[in-house]
Amino acid sequence: MMRQLLASLFLGLAACLLGGATALTEGAGRDWRSPGGDSGKTHHSRLTAINAENVSHLGLAWAAELDTFRGQEATPVVVDGVLYTSGTAGRAYAFDAATGKQLWRFEPEVDMQVNRTVCCDMVNRGVAVARGKVFVASLDGWMYALDARTGAVEWKSDFIENRKRGDNSTGAPEVAGDVVVIGMGGAEYDVRGYVTALDLDTGKLRWRWHVVPRDPKLGPQESPELEAALKTWDPNSRWDIGGGGSPWDAINYDPETGLVLVGTGNGGPYATSKRSPTGGDNLYLASLVALDPKTGWMKWHYQETPGDNWDFTATQPMIFTRMDVDGEIRPVVLHAPKNGYLYILDRRDGKLLRANPIVRTNWAKGIDPRTGRPILDPEAADYTTGPKIVFPATTGARNWHPASYDPATGLYIGAVLDMGNLIFMTPGAKPLKARGLNNDAALIFTPDVKEALAGFPPEFGDAVRKLPAYQEALKQPATAQIRAIDPLTGKTVWSADTAGWQDRGGVLTTASSLTVYGGVTGKLFVRETKTGRLLKEIDTGTPIMAAPMTYEVGGVQYIAVMAGWGGGGYPFVPRYSAAYTRGNMNRLLVFKLGGGKVPMPDLLPPLEVAPEAPAQAPGVTAATIAKGQGLFFGNCAICHANQPRSITPDLRRMQPGTHEAFRQIVLEGLLTPNGMPRWDDILSPGDADAIHAYLIDLQGKTRADELAKQKSGKPLDGPSLTILSNY
Repeated sequence: MMRQLLASLFLGLAACLLGGATALTEGAGRDWRSPGGDSGKTHHSRLTAINAENVSHLGLAWAAELDTFRGQEATPVVVDGVLYTSGTAGRAYAFDAATGKQLWRFEPEVDMQVNRTVCCDMVNRGVAVARGKVFVASLDGWMYALDARTGAVEWKSDFIENRKRGDNSTGAPEVAGDVVVIGMGGAEYDVRGYVTALDLDTGKLRWRWHVVPRDPKLGPQESPELEAALKTWDPNSRWDIGGGGSPWDAINYDPETGLVLVGTGNGGPYATSKRSPTGGDNLYLASLVALDPKTGWMKWHYQETPGDNWDFTATQPMIFTRMDVDGEIRPVVLHAPKNGYLYILDRRDGKLLRANPIVRTNWAKGIDPRTGRPILDPEAADYTTGPKIVFPATTGARNWHPASYDPATGLYIGAVLDMGNLIFMTPGAKPLKARGLNNDAALIFTPDVKEALAGFPPEFGDAVRKLPAYQEALKQPATAQIRAIDPLTGKTVWSADTAGWQDRGGVLTTASSLTVYGGVTGKLFVRETKTGRLLKEIDTGTPIMAAPMTYEVGGVQYIAVMAGWGGGGYPFVPRYSAAYTRGNMNRLLVFKLGGGKVPMPDLLPPLEVAPEAPAQAPGVTAATIAKGQGLFFGNCAICHANQPRSITPDLRRMQPGTHEAFRQIVLEGLLTPNGMPRWDDILSPGDADAIHAYLIDLQGKTRADELAKQKSGKPLDGPSLTILSNY
């Protein structure tokens, strides 16, 4: 701990040693100028008015309804008494930060066809504010520069390279000098990842950097680093699918080094042997790369998961700080990606300083400190030769939920998920599916493996049960916690269990030794940073996943957080979520000392038995229904969980009018304004009818099951095979 205090004292000296570069700000002050708070994105505040002695008096100062029902992942920004934030699909809002008065609201015109390529909800992770403008990216890949005073559009720029692909955008823009940098998403679909830099004043393209090479048959690569990367790919790779690598989050400008650090995404398709048959590191997948913001040229890279085989993205939030490492105070980046390790790298050159596991990791036995490469364990984790249970799961040991770094204690505090998944190849050749899922692997999380195996052929189940990791999966399927970790050792100093593996949230720390975070149960928690002791909890009735932030206006300290369930797996609302009992009306909640109670959303009405299904159309057979089931899980199930209380429609409960308009909804875009895209470029009328036949059959079975439950007094939303079949 003393080393971390000394590191803070050497702040000015470190800047001089770096050649006079601008020093990092250690913690946010009265304003919170970026989603990460300060230039290091530490999610830490220097404010101390709210502390352990008075936090019991924390209550609601004001709240704002956002009029949406999807996931909220943004951390607000406060500049000069105005709070700016973003929401569903790239909406933006401005409020008087003291009173909550709405100053303006902006809603982009979004092409909802993009919903077909968004794996993990219509979320947005924040805005950037600079030169009197608010920058926000819409879900379909347009950057908007809004007048910070009025919300009027000053310019808009299309940053999608190829709109025939599955590109989309959910991340926060990052201002780096005179450019605004933005990534994109869609690696599970058919994209070739890239980051784009736009001129702050005009929105014109300044440069674009691609994560992975293109097909060499198309000619030379766009940059020397891509020519070098090409040597790490099979010349006969699945270039048609794109390669993946989409940098959908984790873009940080470093004022000390003058570099932009970018975390890149997973490979597509998942399995290296399918993506690049002869193997290779497949640069620059699952890497941290440092780019010159003036030119887009790469300065250094560090690949955290060479030849990514497991959807182990490196897009998780980074933190910049200074640490005493081996007797030298260094400018470092702290990074905990999906793969289960917490890395410390020197920000100047990408040199690996530490890599410690924070969860169970059987894909690798460790990280070689000399080479920086993982020591792979193919016998445990190579699922291309047969099903494997891999730790951690594709959900990641860490994901997008921001962690915080407290310089006083030297603790890295964030949501950590220790869980695995069964992963196996799906049979048959897989031609390119344009703007469709091309991941070519199936996943079942360890809490569900034992039950799910009952639905597989006996020989498959026997093979899984013989895996060494199977007993480990049964013994401890999943542990979800907020953890305070010593980043130099990876050891947990304290931890607090969350409600379940889907309950993960972002974290705020303050100089008054407070750690603040929310839960999808709807509660906001305040703990003592040094010990983890619970000081305060507030029930809001609305799920919280986003990271809280804090600011000061007029001598009053406030804590604000966005509230709303969503993100990865968003159709599957856990029963412990406040969204399951009270719905998912999105809100911005702001607290202060002496504030009042949070108004609770009304409880949802009791679940009713599924309505009677219409008769099947003439000619529908068991084969028709089976075809429809395959088409449903190949195209529709990622959004439609067919689960009670889902935030997307439960298609087992369609009303007569929906059945009558089924073709128009699926093929003609009747409900596009509601976010339901049209599918006539992929699905034929016969395909749509087969899906409809499957859903009619499923609705009839669901109704019969629920009538039996009602008669026996069992809850209608109890576990059932119709839910399990979504695997």
